Amino acid sequence: MDLPDLDDLEFFDGIATAGTLTEAARRWGVSTSAVSKRLASLERRLGAQLVRRSTRRLSLTDEGDRYAAGAARLLPLISDLEEDVGRRRGALRGRVAVHATMGLGRSHVAPALGAFAATNPGVSVELELSHLPLHVAGSPFDFAIRVGHRDDSALLCRTLLPNRRVVCASPGYVTEHGAPRCLTDIAEHQCIVIREIDTDHTVWRFGDDAAETTVRVPGTMITNDGDVATRWCVDGHGLLMRSLWHVGPLLRDGVLVRVLHEVPTPRADVVAMYPAGRHLSRRAAAALDHLADELDRRLGDATAD
Repeated sequence: MDLPDLDDLEFFDGIATAGTLTEAARRWGVSTSAVSKRLASLERRLGAQLVRRSTRRLSLTDEGDRYAAGAARLLPLISDLEEDVGRRRGALRGRVAVHATMGLGRSHVAPALGAFAATNPGVSVELELSHLPLHVAGSPFDFAIRVGHRDDSALLCRTLLPNRRVVCASPGYVTEHGAPRCLTDIAEHQCIVIREIDTDHTVWRFGDDAAETTVRVPGTMITNDGDVATRWCVDGHGLLMRSLWHVGPLLRDGVLVRVLHEVPTPRADVVAMYPAGRHLSRRAAAALDHLADELDRRLGDATAD
């Protein structure tokens, strides 16, 4: 099977973001040898080696880094230019690729992007959900949706929805065990904790954004799935610290009750992140605007604190 009709910038951008020739071939649905031949042809045309090949992962040479950076910068500009002067002026066309965490992605990002695709038939939407952290700057995604801002000068961050994490319990648990009145009381309670790849899952954070206090909690029930943790909390198995975007509706309906209400917690906003040097295409920017509107419509009341 032949490679799709890609110009050299598109082709090398695909190589650079895939990480290996095998992965690039898989994405395009062609053989690895076809990708390797096309890459060799590009290097001959430029008179420069762009990548160092290996069986596990390719690494870019200095020339390859420059070419990849230029491609990432220029391709969205070219796409926007063609949209502006094309026959379907005003209509969005092309691919929007988004990465999101499992819980938020499945419950809210996916339906929001589905609605966006329905109203923009010229746009193809790709959504990847994962528990694993993503190195956004080296990925093929236009942007990633995360809960909680991460300081990184290489990334731009746009807040889509204000959010905090709060401690809650079922009414039955509070009736049987009481509610903690201060942070030191937490040690006397059963706690449900969520194991995440890049965090110490037995540490809960309190305080305002300027002065954070950490509390190590007794993890009597541990899971890597937020929905499972919430189910355990609803069933009365212990205290849970969870984002308002997730438990806000349960608190509103009385299924769960908030404890330690008077103790502030740091912000954990829902944000979109993308490389600082990358120009978002018009369609990606429109998808972001749509996501912000939809998340506010679906969750704005639940996250109001």
